[in-house]
Amino acid sequence: MPEVIFPGPEGRLEGRYHPQRERDAPIAIVLHPHPQFGGTMNHKVVYNLHYAFYQMGFTVLRFNFRGVGRSQGEYDQGVGELSDAASALDYLQSMNNNSKHCWVAGFSFGAWIGMQLLMRRPEITGFISVAPPANMYDFSFLAPCPASGLIINGTGDRVAPPADTVNLVSKLHEQKGITITHEEVDGAGHFFEEPHMDTLINTTTTYVRRRLTENTR
Repeated sequence: MPEVIFPGPEGRLEGRYHPQRERDAPIAIVLHPHPQFGGTMNHKVVYNLHYAFYQMGFTVLRFNFRGVGRSQGEYDQGVGELSDAASALDYLQSMNNNSKHCWVAGFSFGAWIGMQLLMRRPEITGFISVAPPANMYDFSFLAPCPASGLIINGTGDRVAPPADTVNLVSKLHEQKGITITHEEVDGAGHFFEEPHMDTLINTTTTYVRRRLTENTR
């Protein structure tokens, strides 16, 4: 899988880009967890999500936020990281301007960034939010949430307690025209240690495949 360097708002950003042969393949970006707590694009959850999308026929990009790995700049409380994600999507779209579907997937801090990106980019047709930290960050910007998606978390998550995720989902359920699917992985912690990683990926794959074939919300 080619390593790529592309321009971000604060200098270059480092990524891994995995194209399909089909010119009109759907595209997806995958966003990593908190940079100050060891989050990188090679985190297990991010890596596995990346490959799950690729195996479903997506052209996929994952990348390091500013100040992580070989990406330039420094941590910016989520503000700059949202700009990094927008630059990554620009880069991905510039090479895949025939795609009909555009998805964003994020884990933990990356889920928060991903859902903000959703609000800014109407071309995003679906999202996967894994273990969104609704106890740490304000998600009230999702008013209304512009696309349907899957929110998935573990019942044993001590970093982002399940009750906060349920609360977030119930607020989003009230909105018309979209469908928020919520799945809980029984016994899984924040990082979906084995055997829960397989459940996370299988659930995600089932959901995305259904959305791509049914044209439903």
